Amino acid sequence: MKTILSAGAALLALAAAPAWAQGPVSGTLTNAQTGTALPGATVLLLDQPSLGTTTDASGAFTLPAVPGGAHTLQIRFVGFETISQPLQGQAGPQQLAPLALRTARNLTPEAVVTATRANERTATTYQNVSREQLQARNFGQDLPYLLDQTPSVVTTSDAGTGVGYTALRIRGTDGTRINVTLNGVPVNEAESHGVFFVDLPDLASSIQSIQVQRGAGPSTNGAGPSGPA
Repeated sequence: MKTILSAGAALLALAAAPAWAQGPVSGTLTNAQTGTALPGATVLLLDQPSLGTTTDASGAFTLPAVPGGAHTLQIRFVGFETISQPLQGQAGPQQLAPLALRTARNLTPEAVVTATRANERTATTYQNVSREQLQARNFGQDLPYLLDQTPSVVTTSDAGTGVGYTALRIRGTDGTRINVTLNGVPVNEAESHGVFFVDLPDLASSIQSIQVQRGAGPSTNGAGPSGPA
């Protein structure tokens, strides 16, 4: 009787072994087009989403304890196509073949940027400042100081260097009555109606052109009624 019980216990232990079999799964991830590593990609098992990880700076990843049996490994990264492939868990470490993601191609609708600007048919005094003119004056100072040579524009700076809290006046009108828009979008502060150029560092490097209107112009956005830039 004792011998029979011992044999039964041994068979039970052997049957349970596959259920508890697990091991780490490692691999590497690269960009299919360039061959460079993709750090920060998400790696997980679809049937066990809590068992996931991310790739390190070299594109390597390790799932520490993958249970035995069939699984589906999914890898996704922003801007790349998601891939899924079968994975068979086993006891002991497992090294996957190198993986690669292809860049995702998304067709988006046309983007049109519009803005209200004066032209030769508009009864408004204005001046256009080109990108070349801005870059010739751009030494790291805020935008008001790049417009100080524009007629009827007066600039001020709290620190006296043109960096930090700077402001401008157009024909004596202060910043709370000057409508400033970027691509037609008003940037005047909703409560004070002013514009804090200190919050827009190095804006001049991204500007294609600026139009300074003097007097009541065609602008309809923002809080200020006149002098939009």
